[in-house]
Amino acid sequence: MADIVDAATRSRMMSGIRGKDTKPEHLVRRGLHARGFRFRLHGSKLPGGPDLVLPKYSAAILVHGCFWHAHGCSLTKMPKTRSEFWKQKLEGNQVRDARQLAELRLMGWRTLVIWECALRGPKDLVEFTLHNAANWLRTGDAAAEIARSDWPLPPAAS
Repeated sequence: MADIVDAATRSRMMSGIRGKDTKPEHLVRRGLHARGFRFRLHGSKLPGGPDLVLPKYSAAILVHGCFWHAHGCSLTKMPKTRSEFWKQKLEGNQVRDARQLAELRLMGWRTLVIWECALRGPKDLVEFTLHNAANWLRTGDAAAEIARSDWPLPPAAS
């Protein structure tokens, strides 16, 4: 299947996708800051440059986009054009992510991955995600992930 836009337009669109300061990252920053946590941004001296670094808690938080890190949730769809390229690209991203998380843990950092899907949806469920992140920071857990699948199920209709 051919792309619906020309190559120059697609290139411009793709170049506009940010790697830092994304909307999900801003949600996490605002939520944790409102809960009293202070952090540094984009730990450039740490493997992978975690989005938030909290030295007081020996914690590194990474906010992953579901597509770019191939989460496998409903936000992850394999492009129909150049599918072999995208398959290799996304698998490479997953390998790199696993290596960087392992390096952070070897250095003594606790790691939390918050997936983009957990930050999309009704405000109360996004607050639930931020509440879980704050709780994780206060505990001594070495590693965790928060995804939409971690949300509580809505009450059953009677």
